[in-house]
Amino acid sequence: MATSPQPTVGRDRLPTLFEVLSRRTTAPVDLFSFYIYMRDQQRSVDYLDFWLDVSQHMMLCRHYVRELRRSVLIETPELEKAGSKRSSAVLENLQDIRDAAGPSNYAERRSQDARLSAFLRSESGSKHSPSNSQGSETTTPGTERPPRPSFMTQNSNSPAAMSNSPAHTVARQDIRASAEKILYTYLLPGAEREIVLPQSILDDIVQAVERQGRDDPEVFDPAKDYVFQAMERDAFPGFLRAKALGNIVPPSMMLRLIVGMLSMFGAFWTAFVLIFLNYSRATRCWEILPFTLGVYLLASHQYMLDPITALAGFSEYTFFDWYRIREPFVRRLLSKRAIMCLSWIVAIDAALCALFIFVPGKRL
Repeated sequence: MATSPQPTVGRDRLPTLFEVLSRRTTAPVDLFSFYIYMRDQQRSVDYLDFWLDVSQHMMLCRHYVRELRRSVLIETPELEKAGSKRSSAVLENLQDIRDAAGPSNYAERRSQDARLSAFLRSESGSKHSPSNSQGSETTTPGTERPPRPSFMTQNSNSPAAMSNSPAHTVARQDIRASAEKILYTYLLPGAEREIVLPQSILDDIVQAVERQGRDDPEVFDPAKDYVFQAMERDAFPGFLRAKALGNIVPPSMMLRLIVGMLSMFGAFWTAFVLIFLNYSRATRCWEILPFTLGVYLLASHQYMLDPITALAGFSEYTFFDWYRIREPFVRRLLSKRAIMCLSWIVAIDAALCALFIFVPGKRL
């Protein structure tokens, strides 16, 4: 069984969408953050869920092939193995299939997917399955399928968790049910979470699944590639701007804008009142507080960054839900922006305070 991808260490750049979807990044540019961004800001989380469901369908197929190969090697007697050289050779060639996330147009991945899909198509007429080979009774999956396991849980990548077969094995019916679930949930007109795809891609998938009876992963490759490219073009740049160049979310930005404007209004009103009532400069030093607060909040809104929390190494997942920044390059980038933002805050605040404190007073 393949292990979960580990975060890439020593990356001195911003991550790519491929790395984020492969779970090779850490907060604040991890897959969980991207999911929240797609849900709360892009309002298009169905596209990401479709991509994740297709990836899990691929993992289910790989798990099925691994179990099939294991059952053949363990339970087929040596004499029978000699008479089934073709099947054994096919399974031997599939033993190096590895789990990986990413667009299907990567050369190595496409080669693996093509071999796996070709095997599943050739095996679709066979009654052999891992559950049958182990002596367990094959059960017909119910019409109600459990929801896709959340990728946020520890065992979310386990294909066995998606199977309805006994003893957590994967039967061919599970693969078929997974393909139909993707089709009926995302692709058919009027589906519960319908996504917009070119009509030619939809027609090809419906033709393959419903009429040709295919359930191999290659069926969904064109749609998966289209969704990946759409997310990479339309959503991912905004995600990097929000999470790698800033550390606050839009509701927090709006709150800072409102409070900052009110604070600046109060600061200017107080400053003019104290000047025209000819209060002493010592009394007018209290203007530092509203000016500092107002300038800080407005600068935070403008930079999409809270400089103090950025220097402390924290970022927002959701409104006032803070978490530690673990991606080294992003932390260095945010620290530099925080220092620049603080420099502007100090300069503007000092100029305003000096102007309204040291200007001569005149009682009207």
